[in-house]
Formats: sequence, C-alpha cells, structure tokens
Amino acid sequence: MYLEKINGPVDVKKLNVAELKTLAGEMREGLFNRLTVHGGHFGPNFGMVEATIALHYVFNSPKDKFVFDVSHQTYPHKMLTGRAYGYLYPERFNEVSGYSDPEESEHDHFIIGHTSTSISLATGLAKGRDVNGRNENIVAIIGDGSLSGGEALEGLDTAGEMNTNLIIVVNDNEQSIAEVHGGLYKNLDELRATNGKASTNLFKAMGLDYMYVEEGNDIEKLIEAFSKVKDIDHPIVVHIHTQKGMGYAPAVADRESWHWCMPFNRETGEPTITFEGEDYSELTGDLILDKMEKDKSVVFVTAAVPANVGFPKANREKAGSQYIDVGIAEEQGIAMCSGIAKNGGKAIFGTNATFIQRVYDQISHDVCINKSPVTIILNYTSVFGLNDVTHLGIYTISMLSNIPEFVYMCPTNKEEYLAMLDWSIEQKEHPVLISMPGNGVIPASYPVDKNYDEINKYQVCENGSEIAILALGDFFQLGQETAKEIEAKSGKKVTLINPRYASGLDEKLLEELKANHKTIITLEDGILDGGFGQRVASFYGSSDIKVFNYGLKKEFYDRYDVTELLKANKLTKEQIAEDVLK
Repeated sequence: MYLEKINGPVDVKKLNVAELKTLAGEMREGLFNRLTVHGGHFGPNFGMVEATIALHYVFNSPKDKFVFDVSHQTYPHKMLTGRAYGYLYPERFNEVSGYSDPEESEHDHFIIGHTSTSISLATGLAKGRDVNGRNENIVAIIGDGSLSGGEALEGLDTAGEMNTNLIIVVNDNEQSIAEVHGGLYKNLDELRATNGKASTNLFKAMGLDYMYVEEGNDIEKLIEAFSKVKDIDHPIVVHIHTQKGMGYAPAVADRESWHWCMPFNRETGEPTITFEGEDYSELTGDLILDKMEKDKSVVFVTAAVPANVGFPKANREKAGSQYIDVGIAEEQGIAMCSGIAKNGGKAIFGTNATFIQRVYDQISHDVCINKSPVTIILNYTSVFGLNDVTHLGIYTISMLSNIPEFVYMCPTNKEEYLAMLDWSIEQKEHPVLISMPGNGVIPASYPVDKNYDEINKYQVCENGSEIAILALGDFFQLGQETAKEIEAKSGKKVTLINPRYASGLDEKLLEELKANHKTIITLEDGILDGGFGQRVASFYGSSDIKVFNYGLKKEFYDRYDVTELLKANKLTKEQIAEDVLK
C-alpha cells in the first residue's frame, strides 16, 4: 500500500504515473474509511484527489505554498502531507480536523473554514514573498462555487495587476453546495464548451493569463499543466474541469446531498445515524411555502445553503421565482432583500449564523439605517450547533444585537419560533433577526403570543420573589431546570422570565422586579462580552440588585464537547444554583 508510506510530498515524487493512479485509488479508500464512520465533506474531496496528487508531484510544499479555499477539498492534501493516519486508523480520526490548520502541519498556512478567501490570502502571500526577496510558488485553489463570493472577485481583480508569480487553480465541478447561480457561470459554461477558447473570458478580462484542462481528473494531464506554470513570473488561472464525488456513483448522481455527509453505509449510501422527529429547517420551509402560495410578494433569498434553512430541491421547485439563491454572496443577498422590502415585497433571508458576520455592514447600513422590514433567519446560532472554530454561531448576539433599529428575537420553542416568523414576515416596521433554536424542536410549556408589535416586552412565565431568572432563547430550558433546582434547595419560588428579545430591555418589567427581588440571573446562548446579560447588568448597576450573568467566555472554541464546555462555563443547573445560594 503506497498511502501508508507517504510521510510527505517527497514520497509522492518517488512514484511513477501508474503508481500515482494506484495511490489515487488508495486515497479514495481512505476517504471512504473516514467518512463512512466520521462524516464530513464528501463530494469536494473525492473530486480533488488527482489534482492534489499532481500539485504535490510538481510543486515543493511547504516552500511552495498552497491555499485551499474553504478547506472543503483539503482531505487529499492532508493525506499527502503526513496526516494519512487521520483517514486510515479510526482511533486517530479526531486528530485531524476537517479544515486546513497550521497547528496540524507546516503544509497548511491558514485556518480556513469560510469560502472565497483563498485568492485574496494568496495575493498577500505573494506580496510577502516578494518584499522578502524569495521565489517560491504561491498557489490558490478555489472551487467554481466559491467564485460567486465577492472576496473571490476582489482577489481576482487585485491579482490581475500583480506582475509576479501567482497561480490560481479553479476547480470547476459545475456545482456549489447546491446548484451554481450567477452570470459568471455562463462564461464558465462557454469556456468548458470551447476547451477554454471562448472569446469571452472572465479571467482574461481581469488581466490574468489563462490555461484550461478539460481532463481535471487525469493525473498525467494535470502534471503536464502544473509543470508548465511552475515558477511562472506572472499571475495565471489554471481552470480544471473535475467531477464532484468522483469514485462513488451516488455522489456523482446527487452532488448536492453528497457535498457533506453524515456517517453512512457504503453499500447502500444510507446514513447510519438518523434523527427522528421534527426539524426546524423543515418547519421553516413549510411555513414560508404556505405564505408564498397565498402571497406572491413573499420572496426567500439564500446564499448557497438552501437546504439548511428550509429549501431543499423540492421546495425550491415549488417556490419557483419566489426563491433566489445569490450564490456565495451574502452581501448581495442582504442588500437585495432591503431593496425587495423597500419596493413592497416581503423579503426573507436565510443562512447559517457563521456566514452572517460577513454582512455586518449590509445589515447596519443597507437594512437598519433604512429601516427596511427584512426578516433574517439564522441557523446554528447555538452552542448546540456547529463546533468547528471557523463555523461557530455563538458570537451572533453580541455582534448583531447592538445595531440600532434591529430586532433580534430568540424563540424558546416550536410554537414561539413559528409565531415570531409569521409575525416578522407580515409586519412592515422593523428589520428582524430570528434565531432558529438549536437545542431540538421543543413544544411550548407556556402560552405563546401571536403578535410581537410591542417590541422588547418580556414574558413572565412563573411569578416568584427574591430571585428572577431571565433565560434567553436556547437556554430557557436551562432556566426552567435552574429554577426548580433553586426552589428544591431553598424553598424559594423563583420568577422565570422569557426575554424573547436579545436586542433590547423591558425596562418597565426590570424596574418592577426591584420591588421584591434581590438577585437577577441571566442566561444566554452566546458569549457574555457585549451580550444580553451585560445589558441587564448595566440597567441594575446603580441599584442594590445583584446580577449573575451566565454565558460563554469570549474565546475561539474548536471541536468542543458541549457537555464539557457548558460545565467549564458554569452553565449547569447545579453550578448556577450553588453560585446564587451562596
């Protein structure tokens, strides 16, 4: 077996073409070995095996520097840079992350988990090389789906006037996460159809040299192409046409579903871990589709992650022109929604929380300053959501809840989520963000309002005295458990409050609590700095009320265990009760 003996790129260079092809097969077996058990990004990696072998055969990593866009296609790269153990041996799977990481290997130069960044990062590496008088190759690898992101186009634009070595490998598999969207893909179609000879060429228009390789999964053709551009003295795009999911028929047939996978049975393609019961994404899609059917002014916009926010392929087909995918261009999506809302439409934007940080300016400037009644739905805002360091949503409250005019809503159960979403779509006064609960579809245990026109009005769920718990969003259930724990240990009835709004205070209620309460507890599913709890603590700053804020410390967490992280941040009912009752 060749793969077991690959300790670095120097070992790849020792193999002949026939052996490299055998290596490619072994690498796919390694991918199967890990992904059937661990899950992860399937299609992008299966499609990049041959290209990665060719890159390491021709170039000299880590002197020559590879920057992989979004890291979805880095598994083969990791196998060839001394980390094959993370794909061969189950007991070592967790030692290798799903993204590039300099702490793992000198062959990785950035921690990368968001898309459209590789070209911009590579332009910086090239400039850093030049000012220090070195001559290594700088290679950016980017997928065609990632080209729709604004930063990718900005990177191309800058690269086009850099008179120095910079190689941009465009991995064109005719697919983003879902299908590709945007006018630039018409040109990619032309370039593929003409073997790279179309008169219109996006890359040449940007001032870049250009080479096309139709056989993007042919190791010999790729070695030939990369050898031609190695040590080049100007920027060039090497456009390779690959097959996403190559080597596994189900992944080739259904590229969207196999972009990322849960652990699965290789023979059947069926996941081995299944989740029963309701799902917030499905509930979201059902509600919006119902509204679309009744009201043609309802428009749903997403940025390349439709299935995560309620719009798998079947729902997209039902929605027709009322559904828009702007590609990986969140800025465009938010600004477009502001325009839709300003011109009489009911605009909804849905994405994962980790990608919303890119549109702070559009939310603040294009939406909130203009008071456009846009509804934003965010998935994975919770500590219970994605846990890779590049994909955390726990910073969302502190990042966005302080924007003026923005109404940030944190539902605590199924009925409340649907009621808030329904209200937000129909109201015409406020930009609204609704955080999709991350701790499971939980039924309501208290009455749920249908109207939220009275902004920042909290819901008192249980009346008590001395101690009040303000439990926001996904931590409301923790608040319920904590109230019972305190009552059991002290005999004191605790006031339990559902704040509902992360962005404002119910000052009337908070003032009333002063009359018969001495202690306030705040719970929030996010970092404490700049968050909900500190806002409450500031309100009580000049009073005798003692405030305990519970949330997460401001850190970058990576691949954490939820139970351990909650305990480390004193976010268990026992720890909170012990603190308060001291």
